[in-house]
Amino acid sequence: MNEPLVLLPGMMCDDRLFYPQIEAFSSSRSLIVMSLKGKRTITEIAKKVLEGAPTRFALAGLSMGGIVAMEIMRQAPERVTRLALLDTNPLAEPPEKTAQRKSQIARVMDGGLRSVMRDEMKPNYLSQSNKKHNILKLCMDMAEALGPKVFQDQSVALQYRPDQCETLKSVNVPSLVLCGNDDQLCPISRHILMRDLINGSRLEIIPNAGHLPTLEQPELTNRKLEEWLKQ
Repeated sequence: MNEPLVLLPGMMCDDRLFYPQIEAFSSSRSLIVMSLKGKRTITEIAKKVLEGAPTRFALAGLSMGGIVAMEIMRQAPERVTRLALLDTNPLAEPPEKTAQRKSQIARVMDGGLRSVMRDEMKPNYLSQSNKKHNILKLCMDMAEALGPKVFQDQSVALQYRPDQCETLKSVNVPSLVLCGNDDQLCPISRHILMRDLINGSRLEIIPNAGHLPTLEQPELTNRKLEEWLKQ
């Protein structure tokens, strides 16, 4: 029996971020999309995921989900059979980002979730394609379903996230590092860094995709994930 696959979504995303992967892989293994809400630090979120996860599992995280996945590898590496890090960043947040985060949180908590997502976050998400409008609408639907409190909690967790470069040096399971070629939030250079830190890992760059290749280029992304799951 194939090991379960735990999927960790990005900031203000839910299981809909992984619908193409759920459709592709749920017939061959158990898939579990874990919520990243309810806690205010990456450490606490990772602990909560571990409490609800199977004893041993494959782990894939996108964006904030990848940041949580790296913390899981720090806390409980013996429970993870393989690791996939998608469109994410192993580094701590730079101080110059703090003011922007605080401003966004204040506006969201004052009723501006829709405008912050629409005007400041969504424009950085995707590559240009005929799917863009529908995917952006889905992103907005996910964000509004989660609400302002989750935005605040996740923003604070990301603001104070730890650097995980040392953690990645100790990873010794089959590992995939994957990103969209046009990702403006987590550039290719960060993924090259992760590939270089994780011994034996493979880097895959998805063309015609930005920050959400699971939705933008699901067929190619699924192919790369399937290869990783068979390593």
